[in-house]
Amino acid sequence: MAKTPVNTVNTVNTKTTSAPAKPGKGKANPAAPETLSRRTLNRATLARQLLLGRAEMSAEAALTHLVGLQAQNVKPPYHALAARLADFDPMELSRLMSERAAVRAVTMRSTVHTLTADDMLTLRPLTQPAIERELRAFRGGLAGVDLDRLTALARAYVEEEPRTPAQLRAELLRHWPDADPQSLGIAARARLPLVQVTPRGLWRQSGQVALTTAEHWLGRPLAQAPAPEAPALDPTALDATVLRYLAAFGPASVKDMQAWAGMTRLRDAFERLRPRLRTFRDELGVELFDLPDAPRPDEDTPAPVRFLPEFDNLLLSHADRTRVVPDAYKARNWKSNQSFCVFLVDGFLAGVWRLEESKDGAARVTVEPFGSLTKAERGEVAAEAERTARLLAGDAASYDIGFGAVVEA
Repeated sequence: MAKTPVNTVNTVNTKTTSAPAKPGKGKANPAAPETLSRRTLNRATLARQLLLGRAEMSAEAALTHLVGLQAQNVKPPYHALAARLADFDPMELSRLMSERAAVRAVTMRSTVHTLTADDMLTLRPLTQPAIERELRAFRGGLAGVDLDRLTALARAYVEEEPRTPAQLRAELLRHWPDADPQSLGIAARARLPLVQVTPRGLWRQSGQVALTTAEHWLGRPLAQAPAPEAPALDPTALDATVLRYLAAFGPASVKDMQAWAGMTRLRDAFERLRPRLRTFRDELGVELFDLPDAPRPDEDTPAPVRFLPEFDNLLLSHADRTRVVPDAYKARNWKSNQSFCVFLVDGFLAGVWRLEESKDGAARVTVEPFGSLTKAERGEVAAEAERTARLLAGDAASYDIGFGAVVEA
């Protein structure tokens, strides 16, 4: 399958179905950085996230530009691209995965993402520090376990054939019967670049999680050899990733990127890049970095209603999430350990939604706004809900849109 060429640094200049956003003005690094309002940051981030107008690009190009999509569940990457691409066909992403051009794997924030094969090989070594921190929390269950031997045994076992997490834990438990099974599984996940093989993650197909190594599944080595315990990050790869993060999520602070990646001590990378970047301040005086020519639309630029999945990266990729989440609605899209699908009105979090498909061929989208909507906003929400249902429940014979309770009291 031919790959879509993508500029991995300045991918924000993409054609969309709405008027293009205006680029920022001025010279790089002015003496007195401009202050960006919360609404300006909102519009800039929406533009980078392809949420001001659906982009006319392939699913592979979108995955590259967005630097992967959060994928703790199977459906969210499909929902995320449905909100962002003009002519998205869920089978396009499914084919990328079946052809091994995209994978599901633990990377940023030590959580599962759907990302291109190229990004898996590049980003997995960079995110090793975050994954190692998770492993440290389980060291109590690994007393007496030789982690180098565990790594070798686990690699041989999953490369022989893909294994479920339960099978992997059971195999490791044979060698260390006194260890904690969960800790053994976490150790294997931390030490090895594991990917979830298909059919897991394919559109409208079922399949339990089965794991093998990225090298075995993709037939290529990682860009940088894993270095457990104290990985030395490749500065060239790290700097390129900073630029890509800003292209997809900027303007942003050092702490913002650290929140996105689950990494720490990124200040040096930003300082190396400072001569190539433009700096701003937010309303609290926090320094923000950005690509000089990236789009920064006016704060009064219209923002359409968009329906997003649970765990969408838009809501997870900044230390300060108020550019998208109003203070009044903080944590409203969560209950216990469950995250709900959300929708945006005027660019900000405005409520949650749920898509249900019944056995009789009907589909229903239930919408729960957090606050009152104007008549026009209510109509736009209903229209976007119907579009979402038609795309994601395409086989349904009928569609029903309702305003009600999604989160049970």
